[in-house]
Amino acid sequence: MKEATSSDLNRMRHSAAHVMAAAVCRLFPNVQLDIGPATADGFYYDFDLAHRLSPEDFPRIEEEIAALIKANLPFERLELSRADAEQMLRERGQKFKLERLADIPAGETITFYRCGDFVDLCRGPHLDGTGGIQAFRLTSMAGSYYRGKETNPMLQRLYGTAFASEKELRVHLARIEEAKKRDHRKLGRELDLFSTDESIGPGLVLWHPKGARVRLLIEDFWRREHLRGGYDIVYTPHLGRANLWETSGHLDFYRESMYAPMDIDGDEYFIKPMNCPFHIKIYQSRKWSYRDLPLRWAELGTVYRYEKAGVLAGLFRVRGFTQDDAHIICTPEQIEGEIQRTFGLAAITAYLATRPAKAVGEESRWQQATASLEHALQAEGVPYEMDTGGGAFYGPKIDLKVRDAIGREWQMSTFQFDFNLPERFDITYTGADGQAHRPYMVHRALFGSLERFFGILVEHVAGAFPLWLAPEQVRILPLTEKQVDYARGLAEQLRAEDARVAVDERNEKVGAKIRAAQLDKIPYMLIVGPQEAEQGLVSVRHRTAGDQGVMKPAAFLERLRAESRPTGPAAGAGVETNGA
Repeated sequence: MKEATSSDLNRMRHSAAHVMAAAVCRLFPNVQLDIGPATADGFYYDFDLAHRLSPEDFPRIEEEIAALIKANLPFERLELSRADAEQMLRERGQKFKLERLADIPAGETITFYRCGDFVDLCRGPHLDGTGGIQAFRLTSMAGSYYRGKETNPMLQRLYGTAFASEKELRVHLARIEEAKKRDHRKLGRELDLFSTDESIGPGLVLWHPKGARVRLLIEDFWRREHLRGGYDIVYTPHLGRANLWETSGHLDFYRESMYAPMDIDGDEYFIKPMNCPFHIKIYQSRKWSYRDLPLRWAELGTVYRYEKAGVLAGLFRVRGFTQDDAHIICTPEQIEGEIQRTFGLAAITAYLATRPAKAVGEESRWQQATASLEHALQAEGVPYEMDTGGGAFYGPKIDLKVRDAIGREWQMSTFQFDFNLPERFDITYTGADGQAHRPYMVHRALFGSLERFFGILVEHVAGAFPLWLAPEQVRILPLTEKQVDYARGLAEQLRAEDARVAVDERNEKVGAKIRAAQLDKIPYMLIVGPQEAEQGLVSVRHRTAGDQGVMKPAAFLERLRAESRPTGPAAGAGVETNGA
């Protein structure tokens, strides 16, 4: 069978969205329609209807969809005048569609698609007939504000997916089930890693001791690698005066994502949404020569951004988060070399994002900056795709995406060119000619935010952290209370060597203790009974490999040291794991 292309799938999924909407309209009265596009892995449609849809409705909706597919109804394209389109939608009582019709620019062709007795305002394209929809399934429900505004009505969004074969559908559905098991919010509760609390505020994360320990290990690794790479670490405040954010342009271009100002001694202060202006101020604290450049400054800076409540999602979308922020300030001649230098970690896919509609700076500067980024990608031999209009308001950027254990792609690292802030803050360096010159600036983040990276990492390893990152590397399991003192001594011996150890002193059978350690995803268990205590030994059990035999504590410690070293991509990007 011919393999379906991305375009084929999009066409089929778009068609499936229409068929799903037709099925809902047949089953329920007075359905108000909004939009129904194809997505990266399926499709959805937004409805307003009196009946509250739930998964219990899925079987009969799917049955109706199957009947429409079996009938192989043609998709008929209709071109209407604006007056006729308005009349049709008014007769059908489709208020949301009337508003969508008003969005279509004057002079643009207005098209509808008919599928049986279902007619929808749509530009297409669609399949020739419903029979071309192969394997489909409804997947989930969600609420969605009309046009994404919280002041608008809440619609019901029904999700589905469609593939070219039942086999591909089964693989996709299995991936969805696996993703549910790996959900970092679920594992965060089960493994006692982090939480949020409504009394504190949505999107503000509480790191529990185990999660904080993993975070500390990630931060230590980050600092060590940056210092080795020639970066200097800086620290900056959490808030600044309004005039700082006016100069930077954030109050003009980013204010809707900033928290409200606070009055301090008659001056307005804003909690920081970004670290960049503070690093600029460090630069302005003294004069610099071309001999001093490039400067590479890095900070784990906690920032706060107002995100709408409806888009908050665990650690993936929060209101307070810590960026692994770095800024490179260099001469124009150094810029391409510095961008190339940042590709120390392997990326799966690179995207070159160009000037957005809302931007600052001359077009010629954007073209120059974009060309510099593209040349750097080409020089490194990094495959990339264009993300037209996806740049930041202050400059073009390169985004790097990685693929996790179940095939999902995540945007991680970013390299953003900025000629805006150097201009706004009027920063200069003294060139070889003794004159003042404008430096270039690059924003660079590898993890993106620690919160989001941590959430991705938890899902990638399904909570089973590699040994070097495990918050608890070893759990000692005494058989009876008579071995507790020996277990405590072992724990002290291991902790003295920086191992992360706990003792299960509960009055439980060893089988129950092993099961608890397995559920907590502890990499190593040391079982100590009368014989081990008497001979100064440990019985070693690995989380996945099982029984490892009996050995001296010193031999186990040497094994622990060898396996605890971060190695390969797992150490840097969470793309692969060692010791998991």
